[in-house]
Amino acid sequence: MNKPKDSASQDEDQKPEDDISQIVTSTGISAAQSARSEKEPAPEKPGKGKTVALALGSGGARGYAHIGAIEILVERGYEIIAISGCSMGALIGGVFAAGKMKDYKDWVTGLGQFDVLKLLDVTFNSVGAIRGEKIFSVVREMIGDTRIEDLPLAYTAVATDLLAHKEIWFQEGPLDQAIRASVAIPSVVTPLVLNGRVLVDGALLNPLPIIPTISSHADMVVAVNLSGEDDRGRRLPDAAFGHPGEAGVDMDEWVDKIRDKASRWFDWDAIKTFSARKEASPPDSPEAKISKAVKKEEIKKAFPAVKPEPARHKDDHETVDWDKLGIGKFDVMNLTIETMQSALVQYKIAGYPPDLLVNIPKNAGRSYDYHKAPELIQLGRERMAAALDRYEENLNSSGPLAL
Repeated sequence: MNKPKDSASQDEDQKPEDDISQIVTSTGISAAQSARSEKEPAPEKPGKGKTVALALGSGGARGYAHIGAIEILVERGYEIIAISGCSMGALIGGVFAAGKMKDYKDWVTGLGQFDVLKLLDVTFNSVGAIRGEKIFSVVREMIGDTRIEDLPLAYTAVATDLLAHKEIWFQEGPLDQAIRASVAIPSVVTPLVLNGRVLVDGALLNPLPIIPTISSHADMVVAVNLSGEDDRGRRLPDAAFGHPGEAGVDMDEWVDKIRDKASRWFDWDAIKTFSARKEASPPDSPEAKISKAVKKEEIKKAFPAVKPEPARHKDDHETVDWDKLGIGKFDVMNLTIETMQSALVQYKIAGYPPDLLVNIPKNAGRSYDYHKAPELIQLGRERMAAALDRYEENLNSSGPLAL
């Protein structure tokens, strides 16, 4: 004869369905109502059925923001049918078109500052500080032998021909070759010599290539500009190297070796810039340092010291003490390129205004902050989401809607 189970045993043997029924009953929802709610279709995505042609601008490491921007477009149901990119825009756009965005994102979000330094592949020749083979070997492995004409969407990578003084559009041929040409920043990454052309970064002539997207006849042309106006609230702090210890020692040894080898050929300022340690507070950008120094000189001129300074030669000019600013040749060159890009972007937008313009502030991160992928990806998500919210409500991106 079977013994009746005690209450504890009954509780243990109670089926999960009974628990669910009790919870549903206690909340006043009937089983029929619950079933109906499960059958209700999910709310339609705002971008469903709408096609997008995407123009991705240049801006070095800030290009990681393109990843977040693309993620938001896809999550909202927009169909990207064309991508035109320059420099990092060409790289991110190409990786997405090849279906390897997840692999690329997983890789870059795991890179620390020391990892980036080891990937620099310093070459010491006069036309470029970085050969780029270590980085591109990883990218080639991801995308394989993919050809542009075989991609599921229209793709254009923009480069600059230094000899012909014109921009070159890659719309067919090996994808990795097109990306390599587009990202060759002058004097930083060695140029690509291809079919009698010397090809470098397309940002020299077209930092936000909107024109190639027009022929796609998409419902929307969306442009992501990495040279937006400064936003003081969006400056990303320098990432830490981690806890002091063995990793720091390894990096110091690596930097010392590079310094010894590069002393005759290479501007040491560039290595110092890439390998600068984290400070107690985020350092000022080169622009901020120069601005402070200039203002200081103006104050001195307006309120001269009681003790007269030594007489200056008539050809002397008011200047700042550049050595004390801690700004190297690499910083000055980078600032020069970004100034040029900002002006060119304004001309491109004025001539071919996109339906939606998303601005990533240029002070959100330095163009060589390649160890800040997570922060910059999140920034791209935030900016694209905010822009789409306002676009979907107003169907307009002019004026204040150009976020």
